[in-house]
Amino acid sequence: MAQTTTFPAISSHERANPLLPILSLWRREIVRFYRQKTRVLGVIVSPFVFWVTIGSGFGSSFRSGAGDQHYLQYFFPGALLMIVLFTSIFTMMSVIEDRDRGFLSAVLVAPVPRTTIVMGKVLGGTTLSAIQGFIFLVFAPAVGVHFTAVNLLIIVVSVFLMAFALTALGFTLAWQMESAQAFHAIVNLFLIPLWLLSVAAFPSNKKSGWIRWVMRVNPLTYGLDALRTGLFPATAGMNLFSVSTSLGILAVFTGIIFGAAFAAVNRRTTQPAA
Repeated sequence: MAQTTTFPAISSHERANPLLPILSLWRREIVRFYRQKTRVLGVIVSPFVFWVTIGSGFGSSFRSGAGDQHYLQYFFPGALLMIVLFTSIFTMMSVIEDRDRGFLSAVLVAPVPRTTIVMGKVLGGTTLSAIQGFIFLVFAPAVGVHFTAVNLLIIVVSVFLMAFALTALGFTLAWQMESAQAFHAIVNLFLIPLWLLSVAAFPSNKKSGWIRWVMRVNPLTYGLDALRTGLFPATAGMNLFSVSTSLGILAVFTGIIFGAAFAAVNRRTTQPAA
């Protein structure tokens, strides 16, 4: 017979300041990530190698529909998104590691709302993902990017929203997983195709049939559209929607995924009776 796990009541005084545990978990994610030097290096170097080798391979033979854009230019936003994706994946693996080491159990019984776990860890992962993505922007001048205040704002908002959405998605998936191997399997099955079936590698007008429709319903497509407009304003005519509409669609997706993370953490679990 199954019984519902009960959680201790939390007084209004204890709930008064949830900011401290959120900041503590946020700081822990950042410190843990940057202590692992090889992981930090891998997150940047792997997409950079993809960008240079694939971009140089296609070279000027690629035509995006916006003049004679070199593939290194077109693929640059996709490589940046790859960095954000990899950072989100690696960071949210800490959910599984914390569970295995008993840290997560200690946090769950602490007199704080469970939602602080989501806020702290997702904000920590989002900060890391966004920082890693912004670091990659140092290569932007090499592909002819000239930053203006408006374009820089579009880039920052696009990267932040995609980082937040992917980190929340990674958290939601990791919360359901029992092992790092299972999480990697889901990543390879779901998150990597989510990147491939956006406009990261090819524009939607270069595809036909069901792939084009998948790309159109993929929320990352709209984040990349807005990001590409911020980096290369001349390509704005290729986008499915305007920048404001694209960011709005991405923001709705981000809110839904963040809500799913809250629901997963606050779901009551059942255990077999002893």
